[in-house]
Amino acid sequence: MTDHKKVITDGSRLVTEAMARAGADCFIGYPITPANLLYQYGSRRFPFMLPAPDEITVLQWMSGLSAAGHIPVTATSFPGFALMLESVNMAFMMELPMVIVLVQRLGPATGTATCGAQGDLLLLRGMISGGYQIPVLCPSGFEDCWNLSARAVALSVKLRTPVVLLTSKEVMMTRKSFDPDLLENIEPVERKFAPPDKPYLPYEQTGSLVPEFLPVTDSRRQVRLNASTHDQRGILQHSNDEALANTLRLEEKPLRYLPEYTYYEIDEQKEAETLVVSYGITAAAARDAVRCIRESGKKVSLLVAKTLLPVPEIYLDIVNSYKRVVIAEENMNAQLATVMYGSRLPEKIITLGTIGRMAGVDEIIKKAGL
Repeated sequence: MTDHKKVITDGSRLVTEAMARAGADCFIGYPITPANLLYQYGSRRFPFMLPAPDEITVLQWMSGLSAAGHIPVTATSFPGFALMLESVNMAFMMELPMVIVLVQRLGPATGTATCGAQGDLLLLRGMISGGYQIPVLCPSGFEDCWNLSARAVALSVKLRTPVVLLTSKEVMMTRKSFDPDLLENIEPVERKFAPPDKPYLPYEQTGSLVPEFLPVTDSRRQVRLNASTHDQRGILQHSNDEALANTLRLEEKPLRYLPEYTYYEIDEQKEAETLVVSYGITAAAARDAVRCIRESGKKVSLLVAKTLLPVPEIYLDIVNSYKRVVIAEENMNAQLATVMYGSRLPEKIITLGTIGRMAGVDEIIKKAGL
């Protein structure tokens, strides 16, 4: 019989350790509640850490480090993320790998720093000018904190893009016992730079949609990075065909690879006509609600979304196969449901939203009508 030893830990520690093992090599931060533990752990675990004077500087420094071939990480909450947005757009256009851990709290504005929420999804869907999307992954528990964090690092490098790990106060700061033997091994991401035997185009249009990367520290070839509309050489252009094709590529790139980073949990019960959908911290209550419903002798299925943006088509396929669907989330305006279906939801979609508190098991059961 194996002697499993459990530890007392929190999501912030698991996220930090997983990203460091996956190859992220620097943490740039400005402290903000409820992301402070990530700042604390990041200052100890990464090869180096820079405390920035403000959140604007955080993203500027991250962009510089990414351009030099590093994989930077930061953690923040809405007020800090709001200050980062212009630079996130810059990094997106320059195609710079990095990971941003966004720990949600109650808003608007500074809101309540010590109260959790799931209120930033619509912000993330519209944060890039022009409606472009960057990958957004969302852990629903400790194992996800480990696995999705490593995958976020690898994804940022593979697609040359910022990636957001969207989480919450409760997932990041709650300490509880956990069996580390449940965690999978993480291998560091393999960085591949442009080969030295050919001319380098920093934004070359290839069949992969992802240009080869070369750090600005390369002494043999010129590396241009440009946050304005540019051609394959990185030279500023207004709207010629080559520059517009490069901009259109940015829309297609995350969608092309979406099947490779579509993560979700599906627990379908045969002959069930009702589906409960949730994500993040609310998924814990959703799992308990599904268990209680089944113990009462009724049938129900569960979908926990872990890739939130772009929205994977498989979610719509699953939802469309049920007669009644309850989407539970910790906000008052059905953000996941809105991202999936727009402002007019199908009649079979029932939403459960809360503000200032987590959704309850009994509330989900009542909405399910079971």
